[in-house]
Amino acid sequence: MRKIIILTFVSLDGVMQAPGGPEEDTSGNFKHGGWSVPYFDEALGQVMGKQTGKALDMLLGRKTYQVMAAHWPNASKEEGADVFNNAKKYVASNTLNEVAWQNSELLQGEIADAIMKIKQEDGSDLQVHGSSELIQTLLKHDLVDELWLKIFPVLLGSGKRLFGDGTQPSSFALVDAQSLPSGVMIANYKRAGEIKTGSF
Repeated sequence: MRKIIILTFVSLDGVMQAPGGPEEDTSGNFKHGGWSVPYFDEALGQVMGKQTGKALDMLLGRKTYQVMAAHWPNASKEEGADVFNNAKKYVASNTLNEVAWQNSELLQGEIADAIMKIKQEDGSDLQVHGSSELIQTLLKHDLVDELWLKIFPVLLGSGKRLFGDGTQPSSFALVDAQSLPSGVMIANYKRAGEIKTGSF
């Protein structure tokens, strides 16, 4: 079975909306787009390169797909374009009619059922980039196997959160962690079963 791995930039207060630019996603009157950019240094670039530097498949929501499809086909090999252009991309959307970026496949209808079917196939693990609304569906249906988080030393106060109200209770084990000179924390977790409780 293929794993679903969420790669995301997130603030200290759990916001993942529009890390890459002021106009990336202004929904909900979000005014802090681009909050990750001042912290994106060579060290973080190396982490991202390691995590995305091999053949991969991707699972994307509509908005993230459209942002990436507008950028990567025009980017250079040195920027890492080949990895994303060559990746198999599954796009979860009930509003798009077609997906033109190479190696893209549109998922429609009951998205969770379609993803579960893909998850059970042979192939590369599925990386989720951005796609905040899709992530909520994955968390609601307990489909997330790993979380590869980049935690930035900022409080944003409002915006789309990584873990919404529909998140299913579950436990994760920390498998790798490091702090970067910029103050960004890298924390990778894998699913570790059900919640365990106790008392003091």
